[in-house]
Amino acid sequence: VLQISKDDVTALQCKVVCLIQNGNFKEALGVINTHTKVLTSDIIAFEKAYCEYRLNRIENALKTIQSASQQTDKLKELYGQVLYRLERYDDCLAAYRDLIRNSQDEYEEERKTNLSAVVAAQSTWEKVMPEDLGLREATYELCYNSACALIGQGKLNEAMKKLQKAEELCRQSLSEDSDVTEEDIEAELAIIHGQMAYIMQLQGRTEDALQLYNQIIKLKPTDVGLLAVIANNIITINKDQNVFDSKKKVKLTNAEGVEHKLSKKQLQAIEFNKALLAMYTNQADQCRKLSASLQSQSPEHLLPVLIQAAQLCREKQHAKAVGLLQDFADQHPANAAEIKLTMAQLKIAQGSVTKACMILRSIEELQHKPGMVSALVTMYSHEEDIDSAIEVFTQAIQWYQQFQARTNYGCCVFQPKSPVHLSLIREAANFKLKHGRKKEAISDLEELWKQNPKDVHTLAQLISAYSLVDPEKAKVLSKHLPSSDTMSLKVDVDALENSHGATYVRKKAGKLTGDNQQKEQGQGDVKKKKKKKKGKLPKNYDPKVTPDPERWLPMRERSYYRGRKKGKKKDQVGKGTQGSTTAGSSELDASRTASSPPTSPRPGSAAAVSATSNVIPPRHQKPAGAPATKKKQQQKKKKGAKGGW
Repeated sequence: VLQISKDDVTALQCKVVCLIQNGNFKEALGVINTHTKVLTSDIIAFEKAYCEYRLNRIENALKTIQSASQQTDKLKELYGQVLYRLERYDDCLAAYRDLIRNSQDEYEEERKTNLSAVVAAQSTWEKVMPEDLGLREATYELCYNSACALIGQGKLNEAMKKLQKAEELCRQSLSEDSDVTEEDIEAELAIIHGQMAYIMQLQGRTEDALQLYNQIIKLKPTDVGLLAVIANNIITINKDQNVFDSKKKVKLTNAEGVEHKLSKKQLQAIEFNKALLAMYTNQADQCRKLSASLQSQSPEHLLPVLIQAAQLCREKQHAKAVGLLQDFADQHPANAAEIKLTMAQLKIAQGSVTKACMILRSIEELQHKPGMVSALVTMYSHEEDIDSAIEVFTQAIQWYQQFQARTNYGCCVFQPKSPVHLSLIREAANFKLKHGRKKEAISDLEELWKQNPKDVHTLAQLISAYSLVDPEKAKVLSKHLPSSDTMSLKVDVDALENSHGATYVRKKAGKLTGDNQQKEQGQGDVKKKKKKKKGKLPKNYDPKVTPDPERWLPMRERSYYRGRKKGKKKDQVGKGTQGSTTAGSSELDASRTASSPPTSPRPGSAAAVSATSNVIPPRHQKPAGAPATKKKQQQKKKKGAKGGW
C-alpha cells in the first residue's frame, strides 16, 4: 500500500503498530518522525510517546503526552507510568486515582496494583506516611506492595507476614496453570524472597539473609534490577571482609539497563558502596574518582566528602582530611554539625583532644545538649583542664535558664526547672565536689535544695560541703534533717536474716558468741593459736654444730664457692677419633720399660721424647692424625651426599 501511496495515514499507522509489536521501537519512532506532516500528534501521539518510553527517553515521552490535544485513557495510563519513572509520586498518585474513578474495564486490578506501588514508593523513598486506600489484598502483587510500604515505615514484622502471604498467593495462582513449571514459580518468587532477605538483614539476621540472597543469585533471574539490588546488599553485609566476593558481586551492578530499572536513591547507594569497596581494596585513585563523581551529582550530600576524608586518613593525610571537611562545612552550613563531629573524631585520633573540644563547642545546635556536655567534660577531665570543664557546665546551665525565661515570659508564678536543667546542676555539683571546688558546689546544691526541699540526699551533700567551709552553717542546716524515727524503714527482720546473704554472717556471729561464753565461764582465757607443724630436719643434722648462715643462698652465690673441680678421669681421656693412640699411652705400655731397647717411632705417631720429665700431659696433646682423618671423613660425606643419602 505504501509503495502505491507513501503518505497513506492508515498504512503508516499499521506499520508503526507492527514495528512496536515486534519490539522495533527505534524503527517505529523513525517512521513517525519521517512522516510528521501526515502523522500529526493528534493521530499518533500515544504510539510516539510509548516508543519514547520504551527507549527510556522519559522526558521526551512526557512532552509528547502533554502536547497531545486530546487526553485519551491510553495516554492517561502511559502518563501515570511516565510520572512513576520520573519519581513524581504525588502527581502519579493523582493520575491513577483519576483513572480508577473514571474508568470501568477489565484492567481495574492492574490500576490498583500500580496505585499501591506508588504508595509504597512514597513510603520508602520520601518517608511519607501512606494513607489507607482500602484496597483488598486479593493478589500477591498487592500484598507485596503493601509489605514494601510497611518496610518504609519500619514495621518489619508486619511486612514479613505480608510477604509470606504474598508468597502463598503467588504459588496458588501460578500452580493453577499447568504450563508453569516449578522453576518458573521460583523465578516469580525471587523478588518476594529478595525482600524477605532484606528484612532479615535489617533485623540483624545477616547469615539467614546472605543464604537467601545467594539462593536467588543461583536461580539466575532475568531481572537485572533485582540482581543489582541483591548484589549491593551482599556487599553491605561483607563490608571490609570477604572483599574478593564483593568484587565479583559488583559486576552484577554494572549490567546493561540497570540504570533504567532502579530509582535514583538505589543507584546512588550502589555508587556509594562501589567507592567504599575501592577504598577497602586500596584502590585510592578509583575511590577518589567515584567519590568526586558522586559529589558533583549531589553537592550537598555528606557521604562523598566523608569517603574522600576516610581515604585521606588511610593515606595518613589527616590534616588534609580535616581541611576538606572544614571547606565542606563552610559551604554547606546545614550539614556542618555532622561534619564537625567527624572533624572532632579525627582530632581525637591524632591526640589533639583540646582542639577536638574547640570544634565540638563550635556546634551551636548541639553545644548545650546533655550528651555533648558530658563528652566535653570527660575530654577536659582527661586533659586535666578542670576550669574548662566547669565552664562547659556553667554555660549549659545558663543556656537552660535563658531558654526557660523565654518560654515562661510574662509569668509571675514560680516555675520549676526542667529535669534536664536539674540534672545538669546536680552533675556540675558532683563534679565540683569531686575536684575540691567546695564553694562553687555549694551554690549548685543550694539551688537544687531550693527546687526540692524534701530531697534528703541533696541536703546531706550540702551539709557535707558546708562542714568543710562553714561548720556553723552546716549545724544550722542539719536541723532540717528528718529524725531517725521518720527515717526508719519497714523491714522484715526475719526474712532478712533468713536470706542467702545473711547466712554466712549469722554462722560467723554464732561462733564468736560461743567463744565469748567460754571466756565468761573461765574455760579459756588465752586465745587459741593454730599449732605449727615442726619442720623436718636433715638426716645428718648435728645440734652441736652451728648451721651455715649462707645455707639459704644458691651454691654459686656463697662466699666460699670456688667453682667445679675437674674430674681426674676426664684429664686422662684423650681427644681424637675412636681407636687413635696418643703420645702419653706409651707410659702405660709394660713392654716400654727403661731396660728395653729404644724402637723407632711408628709412622703417624708422636716422636719419642728423651726424658720423662718433659712429657706433655695427654689433656694438652693433640691426637695424632686426627685432622687428616676428619678431612677424609668430610670428603666421604660429600661423595655420599651425591649418592642420595
